[in-house]
Amino acid sequence: MPGGDAREAAKTVTGSFEDFPFLPELPARGPGADMIGRTAGMLAELYARVEPSGWRIGDRPGRDTKRARSWLGEDLDALEEFTQGYEGDLKVQAVGPWTLAAALELKNGEAALSDPGACRDLAASLAEGLRLHLDEVRRRIPGARLALQLDEPSLTAVLRGQVRSASGYRTHRAVDRQVVESTLRDVVAAHGDGPVIVHSCAPDVPFALLRRAGAAAVSFDFTLLTERDDDAIGEAVEGGTRLFTGVVPGTDGPLSDPAGSVMGVRTLWRRLGLHPGLLAEAVTVTPACGLAGASPAYARHALAHCVQAARSLADNPE
Repeated sequence: MPGGDAREAAKTVTGSFEDFPFLPELPARGPGADMIGRTAGMLAELYARVEPSGWRIGDRPGRDTKRARSWLGEDLDALEEFTQGYEGDLKVQAVGPWTLAAALELKNGEAALSDPGACRDLAASLAEGLRLHLDEVRRRIPGARLALQLDEPSLTAVLRGQVRSASGYRTHRAVDRQVVESTLRDVVAAHGDGPVIVHSCAPDVPFALLRRAGAAAVSFDFTLLTERDDDAIGEAVEGGTRLFTGVVPGTDGPLSDPAGSVMGVRTLWRRLGLHPGLLAEAVTVTPACGLAGASPAYARHALAHCVQAARSLADNPE
């Protein structure tokens, strides 16, 4: 979300999504509130600090770790205030293990992705940190049914060997798909029996791999889909995987009428030969990606538009 006021953000998301609020992230506050720094602050027994080149794993918790944890605590305080007595679904999110490995540097300045052992340690630390985070949210909002979202915008680049080295002159070797899948499965398991959504706003989302890793839902930028994705999406829906379709732009611009925003979803459904009655069960309408780059007024408008578009889809699936 845009801005730096935790209470205002919590008020907006709980007011916009009465049935599915979420814990906002406010990266405009600076390092530690950005998605990498925020998740680095959740890690168990691993710490990170800000260097000119980005976030780097260190030996002890410094001021950057403390700042990240402080802002997370502030956001939780605000969400708790606006969810008194709430019972229902609630989403929290963190960066997934592979995007984190592509973004966090080791002491030598290279990405953790370059070291398989470091990737394993990072994933284990993330899984434990997420367990603790989810426990904290449950304690604060006991009536919530938690959904965990793992943000993996770098996942496709990791699978294809497209993550650049520190020098920028080469790329890190592609990670074996089975290793990617098993690591994701271990982190997904941190939420026990709760649903996990994996979000990627990059092209060529690996739907089948994410389903095998245990994702209950896949979140993606709907405008990046091609007909090559049809079979994977059809199999996902028929296998019970929920689709978080990013149909509302994440930055300021004109919005069509709500029914127009989901016209592409209806078209996809017809093309795949799926039953229209499945739409409301299988699809959640979302912004294409985060709203941090939007104006506060547009962010509020976009969230309300998602609700109206979802209602249109449910009321008139055909």
